[in-house]
Amino acid sequence: MIGWAERIWRAGTGALLWLLAGMSLAAAEEPQPGEINFQPAASPLAEEVHSFHHLLLYVITAIALLVLLLLIYVVLRYNKRANPTPRKFHHNTLVEVLWTAIPVIVLILIAVPSFRLLYLSDRIPDADITIKVTGQNWYWDYEYPDEGEWTLSSHLLPEDEAKKTGQTWLLAVDDHPVVPVNAVVRVQVTAYDRLHSWTVPAFGIKVDAVPGRLNETWFQATREGTFYGQCSEICGPKHAFMPIQVEVVSQEKYQAWLAETKGRLAAADGPAPARLAALGSGK
Repeated sequence: MIGWAERIWRAGTGALLWLLAGMSLAAAEEPQPGEINFQPAASPLAEEVHSFHHLLLYVITAIALLVLLLLIYVVLRYNKRANPTPRKFHHNTLVEVLWTAIPVIVLILIAVPSFRLLYLSDRIPDADITIKVTGQNWYWDYEYPDEGEWTLSSHLLPEDEAKKTGQTWLLAVDDHPVVPVNAVVRVQVTAYDRLHSWTVPAFGIKVDAVPGRLNETWFQATREGTFYGQCSEICGPKHAFMPIQVEVVSQEKYQAWLAETKGRLAAADGPAPARLAALGSGK
């Protein structure tokens, strides 16, 4: 029969292997059921976030194993059968120094890369494109301030239309912003009358949309594709129905999309058809 010590060892090593395996699981461009890791990074900022997460995972795993081994040692060494006469002591200088010094060293190891990541996310490089995002009830408005005065409204794609086009409902939208690959994009985020949060995990960004306040973040998509996110601030009855969809294309396709969108919105004489405007207002 397997002893209880071996059972604990097998359970501990199994949990460690499961955690480490999760670090190597590859995800699709959109989240899939059963995944336990980040979506693949599509920007330098997301790569830094993933690297910091992996560092923390190693640190957490090492600490958990150390504590587990110490507990096993104490149970085996100081149980009533192995130690019938309890030892009596009050202080141990070496142990007290170690349990003070080791956490300080761990905190320093964590602090250095965390400050670097905070600086990288807060310092916006010289931008090639600026996009203003406004959280509405419950959809997103997108403006390109350097490209004239026009607004692109992005609403949840109805379930039947998503099925017809083979897209994922609750992630796909009827209209979405487009950016060129490798361009530095400054994102200015605000809201109309309640809190929202504009989040795209593959870009490593999450910024609150606050009425009366303009928050900023940035990303630089390193590969073409369609990337998804969702409002990450509980904002009301349709919080779960305001997804985010960003398409990354070549510079040539971006310029063609820009010209087509300007003409389309100008011809429509408004940011969105009346049906979509009514949907966004909750009517």
